[in-house]
Amino acid sequence: MSLINKMLQDLDARSTPGQGADTGGIRSVPERERGLPRAAVFGGAAGLTAIAIALGWLYLKRPDVPPVLVNVAQAPVPVPVPVAVPVAAPVPVPAPVPEPVAVPVAAAVAEPEPAFVAPPAAPPAVREKKAAEKVRQHEPRRIAEAAPARAVKPVPIPVPAAREKIIEGKQVTPQQSIDNTYRRALGDLQDGRVDEAIVGLQRTLQRDPRHQGARETLVRLLLEAQRPDEAMRQLQQSLALDPKQPAQAMMLARLQLDKNGGGAAALDTLKRSLPFAADHLDYRAFLAGVLQREQRYREAAEQYQLALQAAPDNSVWWMGLGIALQADNQAAPARAAFERAKGLQTLSPQLQAFVERKLVQLAAGK
Repeated sequence: MSLINKMLQDLDARSTPGQGADTGGIRSVPERERGLPRAAVFGGAAGLTAIAIALGWLYLKRPDVPPVLVNVAQAPVPVPVPVAVPVAAPVPVPAPVPEPVAVPVAAAVAEPEPAFVAPPAAPPAVREKKAAEKVRQHEPRRIAEAAPARAVKPVPIPVPAAREKIIEGKQVTPQQSIDNTYRRALGDLQDGRVDEAIVGLQRTLQRDPRHQGARETLVRLLLEAQRPDEAMRQLQQSLALDPKQPAQAMMLARLQLDKNGGGAAALDTLKRSLPFAADHLDYRAFLAGVLQREQRYREAAEQYQLALQAAPDNSVWWMGLGIALQADNQAAPARAAFERAKGLQTLSPQLQAFVERKLVQLAAGK
């Protein structure tokens, strides 16, 4: 207030001439040439002073509570208004919500991407990434749930008929059961269980006596086990069912020859199978040797001659023919047979010496 009073006093001092002042050069200005009237100036100053006083009073009398807090608590202005704009943005997002899970299974499996249609307005990149991750998470479960709907009849794996029926527990044919028993016996033999293999082969032959594979294997195992009598019985049973087996007849005849007085049984065995061994040269030569052992030399010579017609270079058979002819008192043919055996030069040293001795005997007339 003192500052304002001082300004008013200075203003008044300048407008009123002092007593000591030089007024000679000063003339009064006409009333129309002066500026504002004095009353207007004083009035304006007084108004400014009143305004300053009012503002100061308001400043000093302001409340202690921060107006900002009071206004926030009492102001009706809605605070969420600026947040409402981003909240409204996710409106187009419901399109990738799991509703598209109901898309047909075939379409979802064949083309998984088109099964989820993108919204008309593309959402932000982050939202698309989240939606894609959600779809990938639900995809395996959706395919697993839909699998029963599209399941088809399982395609059976092709397996042999016998094996398939055994696995499924169905009834097998008798022949299939026999073959299975035979295969199990071979498996036992391969694993070194000879006794179990023999039992399995015998069981196979009990069910199918004409099973030649089982028969031949069993005979071989019995001979290796030093059980010749059982082997002979198996061969006799086989030949009784089918005499058209020259190899088995020869095997049985050899076993019979090892027995005392078994020559007659061996001849009987060989003669019964002879009609089926016309082209079996070894069979004829073996029969000739058994006949010669049984001192039936003429028949033996005939069998040797039949075998030599197809194999004229067999020196052993020529030697056998010479022995049979010499025993049958046919010296000249016997000498010719020995000379042919010696001339072939294919005999072992022991047999070659035996033939030479026979030639010396025939030359001496003994």
